[in-house]
Amino acid sequence: MVFSSWRGVVGVIKPTYRPGSLEEFIRLLPEGIGVIPLYLGIKRGTEEEFASVLDVVKRKVAKLAALEVDLIHPEGAPPFMLLGYEGERRLIDEWEREFGKTIFTSGMSQVEALRALGVKKILGLTYFTGGINEKYARYFREAGFAVLAMEGMSVPFAEVGHLSPFEVYAFVKKQFLRYSEAEALYLLGTGWRILDIVQVLEDDLEVPVIHPVPARVWAVQKRLRVKKRILGYGRLLADMP
Repeated sequence: MVFSSWRGVVGVIKPTYRPGSLEEFIRLLPEGIGVIPLYLGIKRGTEEEFASVLDVVKRKVAKLAALEVDLIHPEGAPPFMLLGYEGERRLIDEWEREFGKTIFTSGMSQVEALRALGVKKILGLTYFTGGINEKYARYFREAGFAVLAMEGMSVPFAEVGHLSPFEVYAFVKKQFLRYSEAEALYLLGTGWRILDIVQVLEDDLEVPVIHPVPARVWAVQKRLRVKKRILGYGRLLADMP
C-alpha cells in the first residue's frame, strides 16, 4: 500500500468543497482508519450538473485505486441515484472489476443500513424541490422499500449549510406527523449540518434516522471488519447491526 493505516484506509470523493461532513466523518471513525479525500467541486446542485460529473468521479476513483486504498467511497446521493438502483449497481460493478477495489456509494450504504435495521417503509427528507425528489424516491422503491414521500425544503443549494438544525428538526417533525406510519426517516445529503439532531429525532419520534454520515461510518466499519459502537448519533452506530 502506498499510504497505510493499521485498520485500513478509505478514499472518499466529496461532491462539493463544503466544510463539515468530512470532519464529522473522521471524528466518528474508530481510531486506526485513515481517510484520503478528493473533491469534485459541484456548485449549482442541478440535475444537469450531477449527470455531468460521473466521468470525473471515475477519474478520481482511478486516482484512489492507484494509491492502493482499501475502500473507495464516492459520496453524494444525486449523481448515482439518478441512474436508478440497478443502473448504479451496474456502474459500481464495472468500476470494481476495472480497478480491483471495493467501492460503495452513499445510496448503497443507506440501503444497506435500512435493511440492517429491518425497515420497510420510509419517509425521505431532502433539501431539493421538484421532480428530482421523485427520482430519489424511485431509487429506494427499486431497492425494495415503500417510500411514503420524499419531501424537500425549499432552499438555494449554496445556502443549505446555513439552515439551523432547529429549522430542519421542525420541518422533519412536521412531515413525520403527516406520515407517521413511517418506520424510519431518511435524511438525504450532508449539505445541511444536522448530525447533532439525529439522536434527538430518534428519541422524540421513536423511529430510526438514517443520516449519510453515520451510515458512511457504519458501512466503512462493516467493510473493514471493525465493530466499534458509538452512542449519541442514532441506533445504527449504537447497535452496529
